Amino acid sequence: MKLDKFDRQILRVIQKNATISMAELSQQVGLSHTPCWRRVKKLEAEKIILQKVTLLDNKKLNLGVSVFIYVSLKNHDGESLNDFENAVQSIEEVVECHTTSGDKDYLLKVMVESIEEYEFILKTKLTNLPLVDHLSSTFALKQVKNTTELPIKEPN
Repeated sequence: MKLDKFDRQILRVIQKNATISMAELSQQVGLSHTPCWRRVKKLEAEKIILQKVTLLDNKKLNLGVSVFIYVSLKNHDGESLNDFENAVQSIEEVVECHTTSGDKDYLLKVMVESIEEYEFILKTKLTNLPLVDHLSSTFALKQVKNTTELPIKEPN
């Protein structure tokens, strides 16, 4: 789907506020209600808009410790990678999992209440993931930037 300036503006606005009314959205992007609604529905149908979520304050939920873990696997065949990726889905403390280039296979982001809780997760869950050869953990000292907003740019 080729996005025009109205589609891009709709995406910018709803990234900031997914609960905005259609009337307010249409006013902000300069379209009448029905064409704006149709565009949002098309963006959803095309899976450009995947879902609407509520962002939570991790510190107020006592999840103030962020840990980044590099994972190296023993095997790199398709089945091994799939087994690892499927298993990591069931660990709720893992909030992100990325495959990486270079000498590490995956980068995980884990959010927990304390270092002690992370140690427990490490010993009981992470080291038991399929085919894990090596884990290397780094604790975030301070969050400098955190956004879910994608940079939606105009085409060149």
